[in-house]
Amino acid sequence: MMLPGVQIQLIEDDAPRRERLVQALEFVGLQCQATDFVSWLQRGDEPVRCSVILLGECRLPLSLGKLLTELRRQDGAMPVILLADWSEQATLAEELQAMLVGALTPTPSYSALADLLHAALVYRQQCGAGHVDQVGLFPDLVGASESLLKVRRIMAQVAERDVSVLITGESGTGKEVVARSLHEHSLRSKGPFVPVNCGAIPAELLESELFGHEKGAFTGAISNRAGRFELAQGGTLFLDEIGDMPLPMQVKLLRVLQERQFERVGGSKTLDVDVRILAATHKNLEQMIAKGLFREDLYYRLNVFPIELPALRERSEDIPQLISALVGRLNHQGFGQLMFHPVAIESLLRYPWPGNIRELANLVERLAIMHPDGVVGVSELPEKFRLIDEPNPERYRRASSGAAAGGSALSATDSSHATGAAATAPDLARLPDAGIDLKSHLESIEQRLIEQALDSCDSVVARSADLLQIRRTTLVEKMRKYGISRK
Repeated sequence: MMLPGVQIQLIEDDAPRRERLVQALEFVGLQCQATDFVSWLQRGDEPVRCSVILLGECRLPLSLGKLLTELRRQDGAMPVILLADWSEQATLAEELQAMLVGALTPTPSYSALADLLHAALVYRQQCGAGHVDQVGLFPDLVGASESLLKVRRIMAQVAERDVSVLITGESGTGKEVVARSLHEHSLRSKGPFVPVNCGAIPAELLESELFGHEKGAFTGAISNRAGRFELAQGGTLFLDEIGDMPLPMQVKLLRVLQERQFERVGGSKTLDVDVRILAATHKNLEQMIAKGLFREDLYYRLNVFPIELPALRERSEDIPQLISALVGRLNHQGFGQLMFHPVAIESLLRYPWPGNIRELANLVERLAIMHPDGVVGVSELPEKFRLIDEPNPERYRRASSGAAAGGSALSATDSSHATGAAATAPDLARLPDAGIDLKSHLESIEQRLIEQALDSCDSVVARSADLLQIRRTTLVEKMRKYGISRK
């Protein structure tokens, strides 16, 4: 099949030629609707539903300029291929001339047809056309930069295709967001979306986690347990950090992808697999293949359709929109309405964001906790984010002098409270004369910080882990260690 998905509208008054062209187009696998000019004009305001229009001989006193203008009004990226000469072609306005991507002879060759259809599709892409409202199609992808629009266009092409997708990009660029969006706009959207972080699960437990196990399969297997493949049946399995998967597991995963069957650990019954595989990694898998750390055959099984996410520093123009979305989400969660001074935004635009969107989300949440319902200026940003001088230093000097004089910036009660707090605050870096049980002391501090993080994040472990800048699994282990439970 040639160029699947290309929708062609043929308008031709010469009936025999129209029939020959339809047969030729359908022979090479193209979808074509054909009509004469009278029928086309009588369709009224019905929207144009095609990728390219072939204009043949017209036996009506019809202006080519007016026809192209109307087509342009209905679809600003509509390419047109001429099948006949039009007298006014040379006198058309420049923007209408651009719509005419070429002309075909009465008996076009396959190569000539393919070349002009390619030119037509390139014209559509350059005009910003493509799939339906890509910004609205993936609302969780915030931003309007060209690099993100390119990602949306690629996602729109593959979302409904039941093929494996490999999502690459630096840590924190939103690979799981892309995976969830692909699932939600796929034919499997009513099925489950099951994520599994291949790097967060110990190698000896990963097989059981993916494929499940039978009772007694190993020490601790006290009952039958379904694995992630079974849980994702009819839906999507998202294998995050696939580059961290041990080589022995890569072999077993490849077998499942090839045969679409597996057995539970310790079981003999073969189970069929009906899942779509989405995988993600921040590692360079091709380099890992060269070093013998990743199987080449598995790579090609997973990398049927690649999507590479840009780093935040490569689309810094999206930062204001991202901040707005993050603030809105936090406000919905009860953190209050945080505002950012324009100069603070400008300072953040200059920061390189090595942690990408995850680092930005962490910063916004921290500021929402520190300045509830406040306005964040340059001076309110943590020091490493202050890449612009404070534009209004006199505000802070005035507040400082007002506090010293008992002015409105800080009441006497608040001042004495702050002073008392400072006086009684322990110096955590000071060694007592009698010495200290360092391990117990550090564990006590760690436990208090974890409890504070959980309190400030409504016991949401993932957000608390981000606040503490540790992995979610690490936080879960520490909570288990200290006997901390979610409230």
